[in-house]
Amino acid sequence: MAAVKRRLQDLEHAVEELERRVEAERGAPPAPTAGRAESLVTIPDAPYDSGLWTDTDDEGLGARDRHAP
Repeated sequence: MAAVKRRLQDLEHAVEELERRVEAERGAPPAPTAGRAESLVTIPDAPYDSGLWTDTDDEGLGARDRHAP
């Protein structure tokens, strides 16, 4: 039982330390993530050309003109 109490106190101290760190960093602007802007892709809101989907299979459903086995 003493070990459980000790672990609980350790957890409480760790949570208090984390709360102090969060409060200290709240006023600071978020750190920029390197390389993130280059990995973003803008997807247009315009509908896709239906010709893109000609002769395609629905993934997991098979061909449009055939039935699943």
